[in-house]
Amino acid sequence: MKNIKAALAGFCIILTGLWLLADSLLPEPFTYFAFRTPFVQFTGILAMGMMSLAMILATRPRWLEPWLNGLDKMYRLHKWLGIGALVLSVLHWWWGQGSKWMVAWGWLDRPERKPSPGETMGWFAQLLREQRGLAETLGEWAFYASALLIILALIKSFPYHWFKYTHKWLAAAYLVLAYHSVVLMQYDYWVQPIAWISLALMLYGTVAAIQILTGRLGHGRKVSGTLESIEYYPALATLEGNIRLNDGWPGHHPGQFAFVSDRTGEAAHPYTIASAWDPTTSRLRFVVKELGDWTGQLRERLHEGMDVTVEGPYGCFDFNDTRERQIWIGAGIGITPFIAKLEARTQSRDRRPIDLFHVTNVYDDRAMSKLRAAAESAQVRLHIRVTTSEGRLTPDLIRDAVPEWQQASLWFCGPSVFGEALRDDFIKHGLQPGDYHQELFAMR
Repeated sequence: MKNIKAALAGFCIILTGLWLLADSLLPEPFTYFAFRTPFVQFTGILAMGMMSLAMILATRPRWLEPWLNGLDKMYRLHKWLGIGALVLSVLHWWWGQGSKWMVAWGWLDRPERKPSPGETMGWFAQLLREQRGLAETLGEWAFYASALLIILALIKSFPYHWFKYTHKWLAAAYLVLAYHSVVLMQYDYWVQPIAWISLALMLYGTVAAIQILTGRLGHGRKVSGTLESIEYYPALATLEGNIRLNDGWPGHHPGQFAFVSDRTGEAAHPYTIASAWDPTTSRLRFVVKELGDWTGQLRERLHEGMDVTVEGPYGCFDFNDTRERQIWIGAGIGITPFIAKLEARTQSRDRRPIDLFHVTNVYDDRAMSKLRAAAESAQVRLHIRVTTSEGRLTPDLIRDAVPEWQQASLWFCGPSVFGEALRDDFIKHGLQPGDYHQELFAMR
């Protein structure tokens, strides 16, 4: 979380600083309309900068993963950028459009028109000026569309398959808003760094938007395969599927995830890989819990022998650190990355002490027997906590079970509220923030 907070703050500070080199929010004399012009420009540029970065992150650029600590963190930043862009766009729209309404209603006096400062720019200024009316109209309607789409994306109850379909069209709205921004940017900015940086972001964002609209996301990282077997655990409402991959998979580290899709045109969905990589077998295992509208229909949708496409791998939840021991906490379906690491550990020389806590509200003999066998083979001490009969797993219970916890790093995957509570408590008791690792496995 620290990386993405720093990235968001740094991005906004840099854009704001560059804008302040070109303009000011304290015009002389200070009047409503004297303030309105630079404020509309500032909010528009910052909103488009945030939308551009969000569009770039939507293409899942792997070169950014090490900087932001994984695609899961990148998607969290993508969400924050979307919210920030929405807030700034509303302010931009109101000060632009709302001011005109207030003049029409008699709440404000109409300002005197001043000569355009773009006269010195010749043909370029004239070209932009001729398109202002069209750019304003298209930009206004694109704002309404993008605001609605962003709000829908933030509503958790909005069905996932509709979210994937509607969210894609934000890319089309972005292209219109980019045109709007280029045409209506203050003429004087074009000789300032803020215009060059904004244009570079919008060009990159435009390429990203075209990739999204043409279905080219992750094209170079996709491998075809066949679903070989499916096993269902009724008590856990969980599916386990094994996929045999064709050539091209680069391998993966335990804790990473991939996007999987079938050949029906349905959008790819992210799942944590629940197996270590063995190039001699070229197989991946996924464990999926029925949690929503999409995962709830997988049991009827999937069948052995069907063709699938796997894109990845992604993520930096890789268990790499230098601590003397580790504590793993997998809540519910959050146990998945630890299953893959147990399998990989049996083939590695790493024998530092590890305690694995699995929290579940349902005990399934078949699944737990597999987990116990994997932990025993990997020489990992397993603690199973059934919350319906034993109560919640608390930080105190973890510290009691692992007295040497201060020499350990914590790796957590599960509900975010549970993970944040664990993090805050352990840090309060002396754990270094850098020794706490949490998978933010939420794509919206």
